[in-house]
Amino acid sequence: MTQTPAPESAPEPAAGTHQVREEADAALADCVLCGEPTEYPASTRGATYCPVCEWQEAQRTACSG
Repeated sequence: MTQTPAPESAPEPAAGTHQVREEADAALADCVLCGEPTEYPASTRGATYCPVCEWQEAQRTACSG
């Protein structure tokens, strides 16, 4: 009977990384279309979109012309 090796686990995040991520999440800009949090900081200038609205907007503008 052959034994398969155990899968390697992902490396543990550095100490304090989780806290930094929580602080960054708290300062995210809201999407101008649906109000969901975006991937951009609140200090970003201009219209900010969440990933879904950003993709939909790209589809609308790519096919217009």
